[in-house]
Amino acid sequence: MTIEELRDKHTIRIIGVPMDLGASRRGTDMGPSALRIAGLGARLRGIGFNVAREEDIPVPAMETRSLEDSNARYKPQILEVCTELAERTRNILDEGDFPLVIGGDHSIAMGTFSGVSSHFHEQNEKIGLIWFDAHGDMNIPETSPSGNIHGMPLSHLLGKGDPDLSGILGFAPKVDPRNVAIIGLRSIDALERRIINESGIKALTMRDIDERGMARVACEALEVVNDGTAGFHVSFDVDGCDPSVIPGSGTLVPGGVQFREAHLLMEYCADAGTMTSLEIVELNPFLDHKNISAERTLELILSAMGKSIL
Repeated sequence: MTIEELRDKHTIRIIGVPMDLGASRRGTDMGPSALRIAGLGARLRGIGFNVAREEDIPVPAMETRSLEDSNARYKPQILEVCTELAERTRNILDEGDFPLVIGGDHSIAMGTFSGVSSHFHEQNEKIGLIWFDAHGDMNIPETSPSGNIHGMPLSHLLGKGDPDLSGILGFAPKVDPRNVAIIGLRSIDALERRIINESGIKALTMRDIDERGMARVACEALEVVNDGTAGFHVSFDVDGCDPSVIPGSGTLVPGGVQFREAHLLMEYCADAGTMTSLEIVELNPFLDHKNISAERTLELILSAMGKSIL
């Protein structure tokens, strides 16, 4: 589907998920507000999209809940939020609209992508997944050094780890590893490295980008996620970008993707015509400078939705 067809036929439904239960640094619960202050809805309308009234998934505050499991911190609360998010995302796709999910820490991806996958699963179709991130996010509770669930979502979408988290909406895995591509990888925990190497996913590290350039890496990723699928979802962690580009995130890793490279990736996703859904995670305005990270992230969202230089 071309961008013009997307604009003509589909309404963008923005879902805010103010979650910071999955992370050790507080503040990602304000990520949706930062993007809204930057003008997300108005800017999408400005490039021709119909944007529905925005909504939020309710998230309990960390201070109102007790920590029950140090290996999977705040699991019951995260599971509840992700299940509601999955149902909402699936319903949006069932209604023929485009879900744009703004978070929130990366644990919300278990909800977003479970809903996307469920929509296509019910039609006996597969879906691909582009995971833009400095980190692998493929720990499981038994291997995680921190117990923070934002470091575990991809493993659970692949059917590994905790059965409750991997079984959201009643099935697992949510994606075939042969249709998953991580882009921007550069920070991996020791035990996580083995999980990634044995998983069967396409891991495209910063060395791949350095050696081959973002254009070739993006094309390789798109081949993976479009191979035999009905399209692909993009899960975009802002810490995949270099800290000089996006300083407002809690798990910064130097040596990341530059602003123009990130734009090119998003432009290629738009050009592919098969992107079904998009989520943005790990934006932390408390660690930012005058909301510059939200403003730059918004420009990347617009590129993914078809904004071009000419």
